Amino acid sequence: MTPEPRPAYHYAVIARALDLIDAGGPGLTLEALAARMDMSPAHFQRVFSQWVGVSPKRYQQYLTLDHAKRLLADRHTVLEATLASGLSGGGRLHDLFLRWEAMTPGEFARGGAGLTVIWGWFDSPFGPALVMGTDKGICGIGFAAESGAEATMQDLRARWPKATFVEDAARLRPWAQAAFGTGDAAAPAPLYLIGAPFQIKVWEALLRIPSGHVTTYSDIAQAIGHPQAVRAVGTAVGRNPVSWLIPCHRALRKSGGLGGYHWGMPVKRAMLAWESARDDAAQPDLDPGYLATGT
Repeated sequence: MTPEPRPAYHYAVIARALDLIDAGGPGLTLEALAARMDMSPAHFQRVFSQWVGVSPKRYQQYLTLDHAKRLLADRHTVLEATLASGLSGGGRLHDLFLRWEAMTPGEFARGGAGLTVIWGWFDSPFGPALVMGTDKGICGIGFAAESGAEATMQDLRARWPKATFVEDAARLRPWAQAAFGTGDAAAPAPLYLIGAPFQIKVWEALLRIPSGHVTTYSDIAQAIGHPQAVRAVGTAVGRNPVSWLIPCHRALRKSGGLGGYHWGMPVKRAMLAWESARDDAAQPDLDPGYLATGT
């Protein structure tokens, strides 16, 4: 039996296809796109369906900049209301966690002195991912598709300059598999948040946002009791060391603009599209024609 393509392969195919779609415009057909990818239309569409559950044409609709504005209009989560209503469900990423805890302010001030951080590289739906952790849980995830492996490693290591770093992918693998949905659902990943107290408040607020939904930087500022600190919130969102699991990609500007993303805007667009497409694909009224014809 031919093995299923790896998630990183899926991302590489989609990343290349996006470049072609952006250059070719909305008139680019599935057949023409597949030919440019040196794949048959059926195989190319199957790769997309395996990766996200909808056709390339449908998925491209989620990748447009206008999609962020539609998300803000249709799935805008005001964090206080989310918390008050107890909104939750199997799709919320933080349901993967047995626990999360934060480093004390004093420990953070020491820059990771005395802390051993293990690390390893893993495939993810969004390209190569660098995962870091301590004995308490995952403390860092970075994506190298846009920035490159060396820059990603330097970036995360600089967060805790006095820590000792040890490569041990085997030890991290169960947590990484849980993080990217490829492992045993009965073995969720704990989180260990290493940051300043204000940053941790922002990251905790991000954990309240359901998958497939978004919020704004100003809503986050309001939720943590600092309504005037929108710029500081944006900085804290950008400094989130555990991308994807602490979903900073779900924070948008009030205008509906994507804002920034530490690991590259194509990765943020892909994450929002992935979540939206999977959320819609799970709905019973999804038009099956999107899967069958790519129209």
